[in-house]
Amino acid sequence: QRRGGGAGATCRCSRSRSDPPGRSLNVRGRFNLKLPSTIRLANGPPPRDKLGEELPLAGEPPNHRIMLAGLIFAVEEAEGRPGTLMATLPFGGMTLLEYQARLLFGAGAEQVLVAVGKMTPALLTAVNRAAKRHPRIEIVRSAEEAAEKIAPGAQVLVMADGLVTTDPVMDKMATVGGEALLVTDDPASPAAIERLDMRDSWAGVARITVEQLAQIAQMPEDYDFQSALLRVAAQSGAEHVPLATGWLKSGHAVERSVEGLAARNTGVLAALTERRTNWADRWVFTRAARIALPELVGRNVPGWTLSVAGGAIAALALVLTAMRWPGAGTVAALAGTATLATGAAMAVLRGEDKRARLLEWAIFALFALIALLIGWGEFAATASTTPPVLALVAMVAQLLVERAPSRPRRWWSSPSAHLLILTPFALAGFATIGLAAVAIYSFATLA
Repeated sequence: QRRGGGAGATCRCSRSRSDPPGRSLNVRGRFNLKLPSTIRLANGPPPRDKLGEELPLAGEPPNHRIMLAGLIFAVEEAEGRPGTLMATLPFGGMTLLEYQARLLFGAGAEQVLVAVGKMTPALLTAVNRAAKRHPRIEIVRSAEEAAEKIAPGAQVLVMADGLVTTDPVMDKMATVGGEALLVTDDPASPAAIERLDMRDSWAGVARITVEQLAQIAQMPEDYDFQSALLRVAAQSGAEHVPLATGWLKSGHAVERSVEGLAARNTGVLAALTERRTNWADRWVFTRAARIALPELVGRNVPGWTLSVAGGAIAALALVLTAMRWPGAGTVAALAGTATLATGAAMAVLRGEDKRARLLEWAIFALFALIALLIGWGEFAATASTTPPVLALVAMVAQLLVERAPSRPRRWWSSPSAHLLILTPFALAGFATIGLAAVAIYSFATLA
């Protein structure tokens, strides 16, 4: 029973101990009070179910998704380059800032803020170029301004000034629950920026809340934005995520010089080519891309150049195969596949994921057309329907492999692997046996 309220309002409530949470109370009067099924006490742990899973808070939808924003620091000058910011140094055929923005948007950030100390023409140009691909990128000059531009309740993925890293690192930090700091226990590591405690040093990536940004805004004006942010995150008990050895080998580090950034560029490009895990890609086409990509990026070769070149070589392969020269056609198809694979790696580097997927499907289309043309040529020469049937089976089976939801394994079939298998048979004059081999390979993958 509760008495009180304006104008002497009175209500009588009763509830059985067996009533489940969330059930309406029996209220005598004009009110129908609804108790929330889950209430979080102030400064208390989040409510959990019997299995230990965190329950949604009262008033929060069950599938509530927390907004993710990105914050890039572009304050410090490059070593030996007075007046030039580290963020504007060239990297991967673009500036380091553009590359960092691509990583953040690729990790799921809905908006990216660039914290600056001074505005330079090169920085403004880099931000404008990045905005053409991702419109939601803005410049801020303080923690207060950053907190105002980010929606309440959002999580913020932070990248240190001059940080070079790769997609797996950002994906990991974007999916950890709550606040987190990427750390290394080696203070001499090129990734170590600032010591957090007796054991760990910050490795350049943090996940914080927008409320913590607001705390920094209350500090004196002469504070260092990046260091203050790190201290607030550390004092809040943020989780320490250790920097994996593989991430270091992929080029994760903070670089402040043009020479150091160029060296990291090669490592990051090599890591990008490793995303193709199939044996044929890893041992043949990836090696070709690893050799060609740094040179192409260093010369600022446009991405469409590789697409056009790969398409032209693929067309030549189809013409040679249609003219009953299957050996020459498959060799040309291998060259076209290598060119298209390199173009796909460059597209991933520049954040052009859609073009990268199109180039991957172009490799599949090249294999399918080569197989069908070889099958048709063998049918015309022998009047046997076996070769075209084998070609059709191999194409359909590989299409099912490409669309399989499971993560590809190294021994699985792929369009590039089929072309490698088919080529020696075509050169030796046993194209039908080659078609049978790729058809069996595709079926073995599906099994």
